[in-house]
Amino acid sequence: MEETQSEKKSYILKKLFISTLYLSTFTFGGGYVIVTLLKDKFVDQLHWITDEEMLDMVAIAQSSPGAIAVNGAIVVGYKLAGIPGVIVSVTGAIIPPMVILSLVSLFYEAFRTNAYISAVLNGMKAGVGAVIASVVYDMSLNVIRTHDSVNIAVMILSFCLSYFLNINVVIIIIAVALFGMLRTIAAEKGGRKS
Repeated sequence: MEETQSEKKSYILKKLFISTLYLSTFTFGGGYVIVTLLKDKFVDQLHWITDEEMLDMVAIAQSSPGAIAVNGAIVVGYKLAGIPGVIVSVTGAIIPPMVILSLVSLFYEAFRTNAYISAVLNGMKAGVGAVIASVVYDMSLNVIRTHDSVNIAVMILSFCLSYFLNINVVIIIIAVALFGMLRTIAAEKGGRKS
């Protein structure tokens, strides 16, 4: 039985490394793009985590300091395989950008002045925008599906504060985190009394 557990953990670690390496290699446009790819891989294809867990993980990754792609890899890796999962997933997530940025820095002058590379990067901006819009749509639908009017109101209010009033996103994240913590504490106290 213990050998089976060891084999299962080894399989998860290998799959986790290959998945994060692949996602990090072919993700262009920043951390928010990788969120939809992480969801596609670990929720939709492998079924290792649920939609709700993915939403929670994205919230944790987004509110933590650092790159969202690495934070997402840390959270997913820890959920699936503990500390070894964190090490494997972070390694897989950081190798491609390190290699690509090292190569780009070597040939920066040639890349900067090349019209074809500039055109490719401009074209990729449109694709990145579409992927980010898809992530926002998917995450919003998951919040709406909870039928929790408070969560829906918080989502709409957060958007309005950021978009229309230009309030710093960090302030919104901290305020919403505190609100969620207070709401959870109040719900737990209410549950104890009944």
